[in-house]
Amino acid sequence: MAQNGKPTVIITGASSGVGLYTAKAMANKGWHVVMACRDLAKAETAAQSVGIPKDSYTIIHIDLGSLDSVRQFVNNFRASGKTLDALLCNAAIYMPLIKEPLRSPEGYELTMTTNHLGHFLLCNLLLEDLKKSSYSDRRLVILGTVTHNPDELGGKIPPRPDLGNLEGFAAGFKEPISMIDGKKFEPVKAYKDSKVCNVLTMRELHRRYHDTTGIVFSSLYPGCVAETPLFRNHYPLFQKIFPLFQKYITGGYVSQELSGERVASVIADTEYKQSGAYWSWGNRQKKDGKSFVQRVSPQARDDEKAERLWDLSAKLVGLA
Repeated sequence: MAQNGKPTVIITGASSGVGLYTAKAMANKGWHVVMACRDLAKAETAAQSVGIPKDSYTIIHIDLGSLDSVRQFVNNFRASGKTLDALLCNAAIYMPLIKEPLRSPEGYELTMTTNHLGHFLLCNLLLEDLKKSSYSDRRLVILGTVTHNPDELGGKIPPRPDLGNLEGFAAGFKEPISMIDGKKFEPVKAYKDSKVCNVLTMRELHRRYHDTTGIVFSSLYPGCVAETPLFRNHYPLFQKIFPLFQKYITGGYVSQELSGERVASVIADTEYKQSGAYWSWGNRQKKDGKSFVQRVSPQARDDEKAERLWDLSAKLVGLA
């Protein structure tokens, strides 16, 4: 366990938005938070700005868009001597306005690398640390989004997520390939596709490891966090209108603070011990404010696709 006998949770992307407020909520629950972030100074300022006690967090550098950085983070975390009791894969990038794909140092499209491949590698490497923990209720949680699911209002807006038969991954995912289905680059679809991959990864982790390790693997959609910095690369007008639309039209709006509390509950509270579950509070917030296990999209519950995604992802990140 971490300092002062507290359990330890790693949270990626903890310097802003949902990740920051989850860090605050976990510290309030008596956990030590490892804030895994790209910008260390920003993370320090953010932690202080929301009042996380100084002895409740450690900041370690990670850039999920670089697989070498992910490996270095794991080495640095292990060098800290902490045990790992929970992991939250939260960090994500969303760049809806770019015309051409950005690339990771490995040559992979950057949205898919940051949101899926970097986290896939991190989960696999840190699984060993979670297994070693003596904490009675170890969990690995991957943040989801309503946009992964075309059956939901938020997922109906084009372009729809579609992994195809993972042709892009199978072909090596390097120039000129930029999409998992091998088709033309579309930045919004790249984000949605990456979030489908997150859910498939969670389900495959559950299938492969829950019974033998007892680790709980789950995902969640905490509601529409319309004012998250995730939208910082969108049109300024969108950033103004979207929160109002979610507040007054769809009823899906959730504050960053409430979303962080919901995510922290899924990481730590006893009622969220179901492995393989995708927790939701509904696209339009349920009046009673209670969570429920939601059925994920047909793509995200395709076990064959999950296994193929796992094998191809393992090859791309150098695990196979």
